[in-house]
Amino acid sequence: MTETITRINPMSLPNAGNVGYSQISIAEPGRLAFVSGQVAWNADGRPVPPTLMEQTDAVVGNLKAALEAIHATPHDIVCLKVYVVDMTPARMDQSMPLLMAFLDGAQPSLTGIGVANLAGPDLQLEIEMVVRLPHQDATAK
Repeated sequence: MTETITRINPMSLPNAGNVGYSQISIAEPGRLAFVSGQVAWNADGRPVPPTLMEQTDAVVGNLKAALEAIHATPHDIVCLKVYVVDMTPARMDQSMPLLMAFLDGAQPSLTGIGVANLAGPDLQLEIEMVVRLPHQDATAK
């Protein structure tokens, strides 16, 4: 990563760093990639896995593939939005450990949003991200 993203958890807000994300992320000027929400669909057309944990694993795989396509890492992520069908603390306990492992300590700003439905009837999780491109010449292939 050639440019920095500053992570802030001001004392006037809850310390989100204790649970793996930041209240505020400041990205230096440069190119941003807005990655569409990733769900448990895959390029080879396999069926959507039935459990939230399995879907989280598939979504994380898609997020990794998107980062690879733009030559970025989790440490380049500025912001994540996580959409979960029927979001409860118990369901978040299933998916967040896999998401935190993917982030590898990066702690981007993160928003969790409970929704009634997603783009397909068997989808339970969708994650979109904003990524600060680490190099001016990074392009998707």
